[in-house]
Amino acid sequence: MDGGTITSEELGGDQATALGSLLDAAPRAGLDLPCRSDDADLWFAEAPAELERAKALCTGCPIKAECLAGALSREEPWGVWGGEIFERGTVIPRKRPRGRPSKADMARDRAYAAAMSA
Repeated sequence: MDGGTITSEELGGDQATALGSLLDAAPRAGLDLPCRSDDADLWFAEAPAELERAKALCTGCPIKAECLAGALSREEPWGVWGGEIFERGTVIPRKRPRGRPSKADMARDRAYAAAMSA
């Protein structure tokens, strides 16, 4: 463990299968994980504002990078993983409220998708 973080390599294993081990080891190592200390439902909320709150709580998480890598490799169907919102196995910039999106929202989402794929 180095600088308040812990990685799957330190536990042995690949990113996808080591996330459970990281989640279990972090409290024993004295690391605070927001997904374990806050309301777990927040990371799978329907309301966009609640998902943004979960993303913000992930900012300082010591296993954020491992969590995101594991979620990407597993193609998580939904929720906040590693500080990003997943929907149907891909990262989305934000969850839109119900209803038709504005043209500005659609343009911003396309730009985000292009940046993520680059």
